[in-house]
Amino acid sequence: MSTLVSLEPVLSPALVQSAHAAARASARPVRDVLEELSALAPDAFTAQLGALLGYPVLDLIALSSLLPAFDLVPYAEASTRGCVPLRREDGTALLVIADPFADGIEAWAREALGLAIVLALAHPNDLRAYLAAREAGMRAIDEVLGSAVTQADQARPVEDLSLASIGADSSPVVKLVNSTLYDAIKAQASDIHLESAPTGMDIKYRIDGVLISVGSIAGGETAEQVISRIKVMAELDIGERRVPQDGRLRVAVQGREIDVRVSIMPSIAGEDAVLRILDKRALADQMRGLRLDILGFDEATLASVRRISSEPYGMVLVTGPTGSGKTTTLYAAISEVNSGCDKIITIEDPVEYQIRGVLQIPVNERKGLNFARGLRSILRHDPDKIMVGEIRDPETAQIAVQAALTGHLVFTTVHANNVFDVIGRFMHMGVDAYSFVSALNGILAQRLVRIVCPRCAAPAAPDDKLLRDSGLHGADLSTYRLVVGRGCGECRGSGSRGRKAVGELLHLTDEMREMIVARAPIRRLKEVARRDGTRFLRDAALDLVQRGQTTLEEVNRVTFVA
Repeated sequence: MSTLVSLEPVLSPALVQSAHAAARASARPVRDVLEELSALAPDAFTAQLGALLGYPVLDLIALSSLLPAFDLVPYAEASTRGCVPLRREDGTALLVIADPFADGIEAWAREALGLAIVLALAHPNDLRAYLAAREAGMRAIDEVLGSAVTQADQARPVEDLSLASIGADSSPVVKLVNSTLYDAIKAQASDIHLESAPTGMDIKYRIDGVLISVGSIAGGETAEQVISRIKVMAELDIGERRVPQDGRLRVAVQGREIDVRVSIMPSIAGEDAVLRILDKRALADQMRGLRLDILGFDEATLASVRRISSEPYGMVLVTGPTGSGKTTTLYAAISEVNSGCDKIITIEDPVEYQIRGVLQIPVNERKGLNFARGLRSILRHDPDKIMVGEIRDPETAQIAVQAALTGHLVFTTVHANNVFDVIGRFMHMGVDAYSFVSALNGILAQRLVRIVCPRCAAPAAPDDKLLRDSGLHGADLSTYRLVVGRGCGECRGSGSRGRKAVGELLHLTDEMREMIVARAPIRRLKEVARRDGTRFLRDAALDLVQRGQTTLEEVNRVTFVA
């Protein structure tokens, strides 16, 4: 027995009347009640509402293709009223609104814009994503340019951001820096990049590992003042502009403290600044209940990581570039083996997340506490398991290997491109090959791959150039579910939402140990590893493409083509 699916519109004047009555009874917006009553998906609801009321409908892609006209309606007021002013080529204004039932919205629009306008409709999620993508630039630049501060702007929660040891200041530059910090934290950015240029400064955020431009500031003098303000906050030398400087600062946002690491670098256009945001409370929320199985590894890699992490002694190495999730993986592994029966000690730079029942030591270079000295002291503290945040020098490498050989389980990271490059790194640092392979349980190389937003994912047909660049030209793609994210309110227009870890794990067999000691060619090591079941990074990433979870462009960005 088949089920007939009605293609008739769900929205009707009768349903709108019911929504009005329910909204009056519950004191809620009519539009929100109507969407609930319709039980339609957001895109379908907006399309039917536009057809019912005679408004053209725009999604986030259509919104982003037009230029904003915040000179007609200030950004703060547009945010408050839930609308976006756009200017078309014929000189008319297009005002995109989210709630057509809002009192007086059309009369206000005609009076505020003072010229012929056309009203259009968009879903609130798409409008919020469009406005959020421009929030940092518009609010901060408005402050610097001395634009009038509206009542809505005064109510912004950016005022909650204050420095621990510096009083409030109302100067435009201070407001610009505070606004940028606040907006980056709100957007869950990991870094803020302030890049000086001859004409001013560009502001970028790193979100999900990718830099996104959020605005720019005109004027070289303003750019210098911004850098000087950051130097003051981080207690750096404001008069020194010829050498790099590093520092830290602390801000408070809505009652929680956030650490920010600051790097100042001289350039031909002035000075650049990178601010790394360390939101420990947000990290703690993510880490609560952290286990290896939520990181995204495939079942085979997950089982192998758990096996080498549960050995009674030896060394577990995780490798990858900065920002590839190495520390998170080690935290997850330690959380799983932390039964309370073992003494677990870590030395980190910095301690990013506090683990209950684990002694965690922060590196303090100024006081002479580096990884090597800290690791020596840890070994006198009767540990069972040790985590070394990063092996940077031969001394730390030697001590870590000796610790693994003397009955300790050592978790650590090292920077390398793949599991085989790690072997060369340790040989280059002068570690004895026999001692190294005797201590080593396994090496995990990992990357973080952005996942296509499930809400706006759409089928994609890659061109021949992309297939050639991906090494798939002429390959059978019948098993691949190729998709691309179009951009929507859920993903802030980026087309991706969240990341998954992919990894390759080299488990040390006796044959592999003998080959490493004999300094066999890397090519031969790879052949034996593949024969023994090692799955390389690119293969793991392409599996996500097959399942429709990421794109070929993203795989090419984070992994090498073999």
